[in-house]
Amino acid sequence: MFNFLFKFRSSLTRSELQKEKTKDYRNVVLIQIIIIVFGLTLSGPILEDSKSDLSKFIITVFSFFGALYTYLLCDLLRNFTSNKTLLTIIFTLLFITIGIGILSEFPYYRVIEVENRQALLLAVHGLLFPIEITVIAFAIRDIFSGSNLTPDKLWGAACVFLMVGISFGSLFDLLTIANPGGLGATIELGFPNYSECVTYSFCILGGVDPGLEPTKLIRNISTIEAVWGTLYGMLIIGKLLSLPKMEDAPAK
Repeated sequence: MFNFLFKFRSSLTRSELQKEKTKDYRNVVLIQIIIIVFGLTLSGPILEDSKSDLSKFIITVFSFFGALYTYLLCDLLRNFTSNKTLLTIIFTLLFITIGIGILSEFPYYRVIEVENRQALLLAVHGLLFPIEITVIAFAIRDIFSGSNLTPDKLWGAACVFLMVGISFGSLFDLLTIANPGGLGATIELGFPNYSECVTYSFCILGGVDPGLEPTKLIRNISTIEAVWGTLYGMLIIGKLLSLPKMEDAPAK
């Protein structure tokens, strides 16, 4: 089942690896855009009534894209490391957490019945968040390495920015699961709460007033996210503008 993990890309030529990374970054960005737009625009019915037929359909579609997103993150990670142990651990954790999460939260029929739903959600997000941080760390290192401006760096910069917004949304979701109402509003745990947390995260990242009064901890973390977004923009623009294009690089 994990055979694809062991087809490392370290044996590819520099040009082939660059094309592969560009494709993987682009795929992740497209899914990120779908998840973000989907979560921000279609969360209304779920916040009103998560048990309605429309809400169940929205949650099902979102779950599919969420599972696809986690797979693409694991696939992207193969561009940065050939550490067999790391890849196996991350993919195994993703497979287990996403599988259990979907089976226990599937809106039409729950295959797994969990008595303590809050503990389950804490475990799922508690495992997913550090994996997202790991991928972000590898991606940032990749973007700021090299001496030429290539398409993979542009897609990578967009990927990291959107991934940070989603990751902070996951962190806020984790905090509000542990402390319901932490955003300053009573929201049903699960997809409704996650959708609201992602919305809140991108409001902070985009400098938009979310109109909520969160706890002091979430407010302070929000400040860190806002500062990170500004700093990242300055650094990435400075880095990319200072790099010569591949075709303009002097021949060696």
